[in-house]
Amino acid sequence: MSQKHLLLIVFILSISITPIPSSQSKLTTGYYAKSCPKFSEIIQNIVIDKQLNSPTTAAGTLRLFFHDCITNGCDASILISSNPFNKAERDTEINLSLPGDAFDVITRAKTKLEFECPGKVSCADILATATRDLVVMVGGPFYNVKLGRKDGLSSKSSLVEGKLPKPTMKMSQIYKLFSDKGFSIEEMVALSGAHTIGFSHCKEFANKIYGSKVDPTLNPRFADALRKACANYKSDSTTSVFNDIMTPGKFDNMYFINLQRGLGLLESDRALFGVPSTRKFVQRFAANETEFFRVFARSMEKLSILGGRTGEIRRRCDQFNSIKT
Repeated sequence: MSQKHLLLIVFILSISITPIPSSQSKLTTGYYAKSCPKFSEIIQNIVIDKQLNSPTTAAGTLRLFFHDCITNGCDASILISSNPFNKAERDTEINLSLPGDAFDVITRAKTKLEFECPGKVSCADILATATRDLVVMVGGPFYNVKLGRKDGLSSKSSLVEGKLPKPTMKMSQIYKLFSDKGFSIEEMVALSGAHTIGFSHCKEFANKIYGSKVDPTLNPRFADALRKACANYKSDSTTSVFNDIMTPGKFDNMYFINLQRGLGLLESDRALFGVPSTRKFVQRFAANETEFFRVFARSMEKLSILGGRTGEIRRRCDQFNSIKT
């Protein structure tokens, strides 16, 4: 064998055994087994205590997680606070209604984990795991959460616009947001089932229940009840209504059953039953909760691995380790 061939073989072998940088490593369920063995226990204890004291935490955290991941990947950029040099994602108009309890449960978990294993656990992994544990706590399906994400190094309000679904969007527009991230229509409908818990502010749908043209897709009695519940929404912007009026605190398939009865709260909810391509999935999930849970769990696993491969481990979830401009 010539020296030239020998050098070529050595070069090829050196490439094959070069370790992948940690920031680019694959996510694994056992990522913290050695570096922070109490990771899962600490998260569970924190979320149980928080949910018991603030029952809307589960819905709020699930929404926070979705808004983080669907925008620029699951990198905890939604947790960053604005500073004089940068308006962060959380201060975009569509994110202003994200509940404080969701941010608080992540802060509590981060504080405890920094004490237990400083500098080891990313805020992105905390958010992903806390979301899953809270969904399970209120009756939803268990799904695997792969770990090893890094916290993003950028959070800009200007990058949010057009990446999150709005209640007034046409179904074709909403589906494009999901399809651009690799989700099928079935998965989009299943993820919409997250509205089986939580609430929406009256200002988001007031134009559909007041005035001379009440949305005809609303059950008339439901529309009347909403007008009474939202009577003070102009003077109190926090006035809200549960997304699922039947079982608001339980993660189940009642959301889809409600859609068939004209009890969908938001225009985008009702559109799921109004469009043939999505109606068939609404009907399937309404008839079979197990099937809904199966697709929802699969879709959440898929959502949770978007992005988050590069960055840092923040010391605080609301701040970068160094000031970003």
